[in-house]
Amino acid sequence: MDSPNDRLNRGLRATAIGMVVNIVLAATKLTAGLLGHSHALIADGVESFADIFSSLVVWRGLIVSAQPADEDHPYGHGKAEPIAAAVVATTLLLAAVWIAMKAVEEILRPHLAPAPFTLAVLFLVVLIKEALFRYVLDEARSVGSSAVRSDAWHHRSDAITSIAAAIGISIALIGGTGYESADDIAAIVAAGIIAWNGWRLLRPALDELMDASPDLAVSAEIRRLAVEVPGVAAVEKCLVRKMGYHYFVDMHLEVDPQMTVHRAHEVAHQVKDRIRSQLPMVYDVLVHIEPSRKANPEIL
Repeated sequence: MDSPNDRLNRGLRATAIGMVVNIVLAATKLTAGLLGHSHALIADGVESFADIFSSLVVWRGLIVSAQPADEDHPYGHGKAEPIAAAVVATTLLLAAVWIAMKAVEEILRPHLAPAPFTLAVLFLVVLIKEALFRYVLDEARSVGSSAVRSDAWHHRSDAITSIAAAIGISIALIGGTGYESADDIAAIVAAGIIAWNGWRLLRPALDELMDASPDLAVSAEIRRLAVEVPGVAAVEKCLVRKMGYHYFVDMHLEVDPQMTVHRAHEVAHQVKDRIRSQLPMVYDVLVHIEPSRKANPEIL
């Protein structure tokens, strides 16, 4: 498993690649949209510029979340990552509203049909953005980053917007006079898809900010590792919360009530060391020792 520094570097690299690609594509789409009279393509270009802003937010969030704990932040700065993810998701929602409003304005006033060359631009954009989405999402899964994952889905949303724009432009070109608004209707459909993706990304970011429990498989593995340590009778409670790349664990372990304080202290440290060595993403484990009810049923 990658070290925290390796995960940080992979996340930053994926975000940086996305920013460079977005800068090129945003300029290309905006220029082609203006020259080719395609409002869907212009909206798509603006959404790509929003992607650049989002990637910068993710970049900064990853750097801040990797900073070590200090006097003001004794648990570290991991919350910066879900905050960045929430900002990116909110940006998606705002971009969707803006695209829909501009499309409605264009439907209400006559305009020229888009130029055929805009289809070629969109086809290239879709291929690049889908490839970028798959790469960034794979990196996000590898490093366990909600912010990088939201950045990946921003790329997928851009690809979806481009597909919708291509469909609208095709209908406008094939239908001819009277079908010019197909381009704008496609932009509205794309806005709906972008808004859905924004909400889908916002919910897990808010869950992490609210210390919601992570995947049950994580706590199950932690329980298994703890109960295998000699001296542990049972795991009475296991609470896990995620902060950036790291997990913090609070555990209540049951031991023989006749065990000395010194031995119970040793068991607690063995559990902590075992979990952290087997699961590097676990940053800290707080262990509370309790007498085993199995060993002494009279204990309340």
